[in-house]
Amino acid sequence: MSSLADLYLRGIFMGFAIAAPVGAIGVLCIRRTLAGGWLLGLATGLGAATADAVYGAVAAFGITAVSAMLLGVRGWLQVVGGAFLVYLGVRTFLEHPRDLGEESSRPSGLLAAWSSTFVLTLGNPMTIMSFAAVFAGLGVGAAGGVDVIGGAATLVAGVFTGSALWWIFLSVAVGLVRHRLDATAMRRVNRGSGLLIGAFGIAALYAGAVVLGVTR
Repeated sequence: MSSLADLYLRGIFMGFAIAAPVGAIGVLCIRRTLAGGWLLGLATGLGAATADAVYGAVAAFGITAVSAMLLGVRGWLQVVGGAFLVYLGVRTFLEHPRDLGEESSRPSGLLAAWSSTFVLTLGNPMTIMSFAAVFAGLGVGAAGGVDVIGGAATLVAGVFTGSALWWIFLSVAVGLVRHRLDATAMRRVNRGSGLLIGAFGIAALYAGAVVLGVTR
């Protein structure tokens, strides 16, 4: 079995690779960073990182009952998540640019940013299957024993770290250029982001409808 340090490094790589592709959460993180500062963008990203860690833990520790339940309702989760994304897309498209000098760093605002992406990311339970396949390939699972449990926990911690590193990089990088945008540019960002987020939402709605058999 790989050493804990090796598993942790592998987890970091996995978490970074999972987070890096720009999807709905990435667009939301960029847009919130431009509108409210890097802390708001980071809180948005960490919500997704936390959800990835939760799903990684479910897969690593082999919590089959939870996995089966989530996969059983994945269609409804995708529909609800897709509807929420469409709502966010419409709201973002219509939102007027705020004062770029005003940082949205209040605890309530950061918590809302974190919780919204945490729930959205949990709306994709197929992530469990991806983690389960990778963890099985690495020889980590809930077969019992202190070494196995320690290895699983270490790998999950690495996944969260890697995902968090990506969101830190993205939010800080985008935050460095946000003050260069005027109200006109932010209006364009809002509209473009709204369209992209809404498109991801429609795709999720369709995927959920397929799972539920509505499109048959």
